[in-house]
Amino acid sequence: MDGPALSPALRKYADPKSANRQETETLTGIRQDIVAEVPRLRRYALSLLRDSVAADDLVQDCLERGISRIHLFQPGTNLRAWLFTIMHNLHINAVLKARRAPPAGIRDDAAESHRSAIPASQGDGLMVRDLERALDKLSLDQKAVVLLVGVEGLSYAETAAVLEVPVGTVMSRLARGRRRLREIMEGNDQDSEESGS
Repeated sequence: MDGPALSPALRKYADPKSANRQETETLTGIRQDIVAEVPRLRRYALSLLRDSVAADDLVQDCLERGISRIHLFQPGTNLRAWLFTIMHNLHINAVLKARRAPPAGIRDDAAESHRSAIPASQGDGLMVRDLERALDKLSLDQKAVVLLVGVEGLSYAETAAVLEVPVGTVMSRLARGRRRLREIMEGNDQDSEESGS
């Protein structure tokens, strides 16, 4: 088998002679399920980061972490929630690391220029832009819940598992996040009005 060396936990699955048929079929099924989740992971990463290159990096890091720790996944449990938990934790760790690091200086706007190169109808483009800006004004906690429930279609229980918070907290953050989004989209954003004065 060419390519990078496999972890000891996966090596027994990679060699058909040493793995029994059931383990091989289970791993193949999990791999197919992981591949099926990539579009959802990428959509969530793009929503979080607003940068396609950084989003692809986050998805790749998530997949690498998930595959290297596949032995920790419990077959029969929710793979999507497990992968989203990994991605969420990687994102939070990166945000915390960036807060501790000194400012990098000049910002690279290459991703922004690529995003604006895609033509859209003017009304749709403006609405998407306004929604992206409104999402960016939410707290990270509210933004994560709104994206996981509203965009990715996770249940409250799945979202609670991903974020490692109680279901009631998910419901509360979702309600506050939706209310805040509605206020911002309707032009009733008091934080912007106060800071703009």
